Amino acid sequence: MSLEIELRCILFPLITLEMFLQLECPLIEEKKTKQFNPFRMHCICVCAPTQGFSESPDLEFEYADTDKWSAELSELYSYTEGPEFLLNRKCFEEEFRTHVSDKKWTELDVAQHRAHAMRLLDGLEVITREKRLKVSRAILYMVQGTFAECSSEAEVQHWMRYNIFLLLDVGTFTALVELLNMEVDNSAACSSAVRKPAISLADSTDLRVLLNIMYLMVVTIQQEDPADSPEWRATRETFKTELGSPLYNNEPISVMLFGMVTKFCSGHAPHFPMKKVLMLLWKSILFTLGGFEQLQNIKVRKREELRLPPLPEDSIRVIRSMRAASPPASASDLIEQQQKRARREHKSLIKQDNLDAFNEKDPYKSDEPREDEDDNDDNDNSMEAEPFPMERDEVMPPPILHPTSERVNFPKGLPWAPKVREKDIEHFLESSRSKFIGYTLGNDTDTVVGLPRPIHESIRTLKQHKYISIAEIQIAKEDEFQKTPLSGGEEDVEMCSTELLYQGILPSLPQYMIALLKILLAAAPTSKAKTDSINILADVLPEEMPTTVLQSMKLGVDVNRHKEIIVKAISAILLLLLKHFKLNHVYQFEYMAQHLVFANCIPLILKFFNQNIISYITAKNSISVLDFPYCVVHELPELTAESLEAGDNNQFCWRNLFSCINLLRILNKLTKWKHSRTMMLVVFKSAPILKRALKVKQAMMQLYVLKLLKVQTKYLGRQWRKSNMKTMSAIYQKVRHRLNDDWAYGNDLDARPWDFQAEECALRANIERFNSRRYDNNQRNPDFLPVDNCLQSVLGQRVDLPEDFQMNYDLWLEREVFSKPISWEELLQ
Repeated sequence: MSLEIELRCILFPLITLEMFLQLECPLIEEKKTKQFNPFRMHCICVCAPTQGFSESPDLEFEYADTDKWSAELSELYSYTEGPEFLLNRKCFEEEFRTHVSDKKWTELDVAQHRAHAMRLLDGLEVITREKRLKVSRAILYMVQGTFAECSSEAEVQHWMRYNIFLLLDVGTFTALVELLNMEVDNSAACSSAVRKPAISLADSTDLRVLLNIMYLMVVTIQQEDPADSPEWRATRETFKTELGSPLYNNEPISVMLFGMVTKFCSGHAPHFPMKKVLMLLWKSILFTLGGFEQLQNIKVRKREELRLPPLPEDSIRVIRSMRAASPPASASDLIEQQQKRARREHKSLIKQDNLDAFNEKDPYKSDEPREDEDDNDDNDNSMEAEPFPMERDEVMPPPILHPTSERVNFPKGLPWAPKVREKDIEHFLESSRSKFIGYTLGNDTDTVVGLPRPIHESIRTLKQHKYISIAEIQIAKEDEFQKTPLSGGEEDVEMCSTELLYQGILPSLPQYMIALLKILLAAAPTSKAKTDSINILADVLPEEMPTTVLQSMKLGVDVNRHKEIIVKAISAILLLLLKHFKLNHVYQFEYMAQHLVFANCIPLILKFFNQNIISYITAKNSISVLDFPYCVVHELPELTAESLEAGDNNQFCWRNLFSCINLLRILNKLTKWKHSRTMMLVVFKSAPILKRALKVKQAMMQLYVLKLLKVQTKYLGRQWRKSNMKTMSAIYQKVRHRLNDDWAYGNDLDARPWDFQAEECALRANIERFNSRRYDNNQRNPDFLPVDNCLQSVLGQRVDLPEDFQMNYDLWLEREVFSKPISWEELLQ
């Protein structure tokens, strides 16, 4: 197995001489016996494999906005809903045969298809609930691709697209939104569900059918296909605009779905099928606002509009090109392993003649698995010890030049370009001026008079890597608006889909965040069943509970899968909203983030990861033969307990790994540059929990775990850093460097005790001023409102006088007008 070595000084800036000398390292003994080899010391500190050496292989996972289209379709249905596929078909065929001849749907022409779709749309407006439900099921069968007339999954998907664009063209989606509003406001169904001791699938039938149709329409229309006709592409763009605009009940459809979530969590509508609501909410936000590729494009466009330098790299491509890797073992681990090997085998040391030994397998490596240590241990055992050459007691000679064919491949460099904030340059200059010339110049970053030449070069390097974010520009503009409300002029707000959504959810955003986190807590695998927790299984439990072992196993798989899908949807919703709000305006992002923090989102995510995360990612809670559309095209084999236990053959569960990465990204978003929230990570002892997550051999997940460890390293103490040099090395290799960031030492001001509550209060005051200035027209300062100086318009205004004043008008005239002398000459002058 090849090993790439970086012969640059990676950890020398991170390890002081004092820290290194305190390590019980054989190199110190070698120095005493004059056998010390500095090149070997350099490699022990620096060598890091670019690929992991643990026995578990890298997970071939590609992060994206969603899973494959077929997977997203199948996750809409619980396995308990399986019998309803035939019921939908029966309802459609009854309606179809009543109005059309014995031909099949696939044999009709476009005009006949459109005529029948219009008839079904008319049927949605009847008063009788049973008739409406029957027509809704017929439409659902059309949306499902009229599968009875198809022979393959590809054919089902073809007819799904055709039927959905047809139904959208005749106006079905608008009718469905009106019906959904009516069902949400159905007080009789809500009161009936509240009184029931146990809620089952039957209590949410009407809602489930409507949500199924709407979800399938949104997901299918969102899916772009090169073969789509120009008419379909135009229809897609129109539907995308309408979905994000306040056309449905004067609010975007996402706001209506958020309202369903809060109503469910309040206990007033326990029968709502929450998994389907959350999935439709996620897909609506994803479709209207855009995914991660669109986010990157918006970011590039906004930087161009603000005349900022282009991004140093495309973060999506960099992350996709990274490989999962376990960092090198720490010196203490090396000594421990050497002592174990010395006890097991008494063999003479082998001298290494050249660098080719890096490709040899360690003959002294024990095949016995390493015992897992307690989670609370401070030793860095979160990643398996790696068999690489520096673990052996071998003395390396100076490097020998080899022919090109035998030369070791060295990495080109670190994956990320370093960044520097303006604030970092100011701090560096202030400290340099205080040290060398004894005075400061405030925010002046240009004057370098009196400073030595090395400081000039340092400042030049810092300015070369200076990065100005869009958020900094937005904050500066907002400060200007607050300082000069009259002369600042009107703010030009772009009414994009993100802005419309923020305006829609602003009045109740805290309640929406609390509701989402409540459901996330109930769906987390580490949560224990409590009497006061909400029931999220209303749309998965059958009316009659299972009576056989096989039925119980199937229901158990279904329940676990149901919870995993809910976690996936909520994590994606939160991450998308945070990222889009941050690009639209940083204070929109801060408002949502602060309410997530107030609702205990940080400890909730840490609680989620406080489990066997590898078991969660490799869980097999799915029955592939029951997934749509496979189950409606093929004959189902007989299920057995053994087949259910075996699960599928996938290396990992895509949705669970997707959820884990999303939750880590949310945690990063909440804590970045917020020292009070970083201290929450320390207080809740997140370091051992996050270190266990590093066992997952997936580069993107490792990156966000290492980011979270990096921000709190300065608070964890010197002993932790000394015991976790593997993790320190991995942070250096994988995470972007901030020049002058003293993350490894903890000597900067940010690491000192500090009034963290004041930080949050100041941020909250800024957010409230922003929301009040931009969105609250009723509470504007009256001193800053324009004054009407025109006599005609003032006298022409209608003034509503109170009733008691009108009754006593004569008295008021006598007291205020007739009895008081008026000097008309002075008044006219």
